[in-house]
Amino acid sequence: MAQVPQRFFDALAVRTWCGLSLRALGRAREEIDAINVYPVADGDTGTNLYLTVESAVAAVEAVFAAHEVAEGPRNAGEAPRDAGDGPSLADAVGAMAHGALIGARGNSGTILAQLLRGMAQVLAARGDSAHTEGTGLRLALRHAAASARQAVAHPVEGTVLTVASAAADAADGAGDDCAEVARTAYEGARAALAATPGQLAVLGRAGVVDAGGHGLVTVLAALVETFTGRAPGPVAVPHARVHHGGEEPGEVPAAGGCATETEADENGPAFEVIYLLEAEDAAVARLRQRLDALGDSLVVVGGDGLWNVHVHVDDAGAAVEAGVEAGRPHRIRITHFGHGDAHTTKAERPPRERTQRAVVAVVPGEGLAALYAEAGATTLLARPGEPPASGELVQAVRRAHAREVVLLPNDAELRHTAAAAAEQARTEGIRVALIPTRSAVQGIAALAVHESERRFDEDVVAMTSAAGATRHAEVTVAERQSWTTAGICQAGDVLGLIDGDVAVIGTDVAQVAATVLDRMLSAGGELVTLVLGDEAPESVADHLRARVREAYLAVDTVVYRGGRQGALLLVGVE
Repeated sequence: MAQVPQRFFDALAVRTWCGLSLRALGRAREEIDAINVYPVADGDTGTNLYLTVESAVAAVEAVFAAHEVAEGPRNAGEAPRDAGDGPSLADAVGAMAHGALIGARGNSGTILAQLLRGMAQVLAARGDSAHTEGTGLRLALRHAAASARQAVAHPVEGTVLTVASAAADAADGAGDDCAEVARTAYEGARAALAATPGQLAVLGRAGVVDAGGHGLVTVLAALVETFTGRAPGPVAVPHARVHHGGEEPGEVPAAGGCATETEADENGPAFEVIYLLEAEDAAVARLRQRLDALGDSLVVVGGDGLWNVHVHVDDAGAAVEAGVEAGRPHRIRITHFGHGDAHTTKAERPPRERTQRAVVAVVPGEGLAALYAEAGATTLLARPGEPPASGELVQAVRRAHAREVVLLPNDAELRHTAAAAAEQARTEGIRVALIPTRSAVQGIAALAVHESERRFDEDVVAMTSAAGATRHAEVTVAERQSWTTAGICQAGDVLGLIDGDVAVIGTDVAQVAATVLDRMLSAGGELVTLVLGDEAPESVADHLRARVREAYLAVDTVVYRGGRQGALLLVGVE
């Protein structure tokens, strides 16, 4: 169905733009992934941008749904409503920016979130106006480009930042018609994108344009379609021809610019760390300084108490700890790039190549995410009530950058989701083995025996055996009254679950945990693993460790901090 053009930039135009951007990125995702060579050649920029915009779309749709329930929908093409009738422009752009912020993925997705936030700041500041015309759109594009540069610790020319600035510069020469502003911004961005191989050496060597910049041009093309009803022609993009030698005949040499980051992160840090952070401005300023000293590709976007932090580091735990000191980090994602040694310098690391084998794990808390990442796994954080979708798991498998992947879902409820992700990854030529771990402690046991030097099948069998030999339990608090296998529990009761079933109901955390542990060890065991959540009393670990030492002489105990993992305590017995 043909798109109805929008005369003004109003709430409906925001909704239309977001939807068109998502569809356009969906079509271009694989092409953008294929040319992703900077800052890390991990082939996921298109996917990251798609997931970022998908989150923005969901937030905008929620705002419209809330208004439509009360007032009924407005048809496309109608004249703008008054500010008090339906979602205002400020409502829509605010939702768009917030959705992109909380859903931002990767370096380019994080920058795109800041670009959208920069636009929203200008458009929302125009009071209760239901719409804006070309003047407001030009100002929004200018502020977006400036705020994105400010969010990046060390801006590099030849990237999405260059493309955003070019779009704003071009729009400055347009008139007061939104369609004209969108067209000139798009054309300026497209011309800047074509020039990126001459500004960034790694792009010139690979024979490609910047992947993040291509994504922004795609989003701006959707803006043109929003106001004209017709999408510009597709951007012609060459495929990557990455090599590690000198310049080839016909290659575009590096031009000037301000490339102050590592030009190609082939020798860069071992981990990508991303998290949302609730913190004050002063604390974030200190966080920027600390993270900048720890690694590179630092981007911190957001404001008003909520931030999205992205950085590449060798010490993932230190990056998370810095966030804890600054405020409250959550939705933490730690990805192991699969290259180099976390304790060697950049100069000592060999060029990055696709690894033979990697482990991808879903984990319930930031403490466990850091633990798994330090053991070499690519992690995907699953917050309570926010299970990852199969697409997120596929993205994690891609980011592991390996020919063979062992997938640990660490949750019985995620088994089918993980199976779908594994099947999708196999169609992309990745050999994936799914180990049906039902708890993070089973994943710890599997990861402990993982040896990438073994044959793939042998490694999978050993990891599966270790996970299967680990009984798992958790101690948590009941949210409501309900029937359980141990009787009726009330809201606030402490529950002890063994292998997924409620076995103990009590009121004291330490007592319930001890009872659970005794029942598990009654069948024997050699090692007890305890993972404490943030809300668990400090004394619980000491109490349980002493109990094991006194009553089970041949059993060892290890304790980890799991962070905000949902359960008060996770228990594993091997």
